[in-house]
Amino acid sequence: MAILNPEHLFEQAEELIKPLAAGPPRQVNIRRAISTAYYGLFHAMLAAGADQFIGVTKRDTSQYSLVYRSVDHRGLRNLCEEIKKQNLPARYQPYAPSNGFGPNIQALASTVVELQEKRHAADYNPMQRMRRIDADLAIKTARAALMRFEKASPKRKLAFLALLLFPPRSA
Repeated sequence: MAILNPEHLFEQAEELIKPLAAGPPRQVNIRRAISTAYYGLFHAMLAAGADQFIGVTKRDTSQYSLVYRSVDHRGLRNLCEEIKKQNLPARYQPYAPSNGFGPNIQALASTVVELQEKRHAADYNPMQRMRRIDADLAIKTARAALMRFEKASPKRKLAFLALLLFPPRSA
């Protein structure tokens, strides 16, 4: 399976917003860059989950693909919205780290929600004008969130990824 490298997506987004010889980047490129910044973070979470539960060495298997493709945007957003809250909802508490998700996973969660909203605006709101600085900020924010995720403890990452891939059912 050809995994999308998040850094390549971030680099592509940066290329899209480089000023043109005749002036600033086109609106379509700015919008695409914002969307691509979010997708870099999204695909990083898909790969992290599949790597955790299937294994990096099995990336060419159908099981890896099944896990990678099992997460959708709504599921990721819903989990991130819950993790951002001061008090985790009861249905998540048995599966969360005893000392909470910590600042790194919470920063990731906040960024996922923020960038998903920006992606929706960039992709679907023709009335909103996007600026190069908006795209640049989205790229930097996505990269920083991924770095925060990577710095999180293995226990907190495992808890986050388990909840992402296996959301608890309501009682």
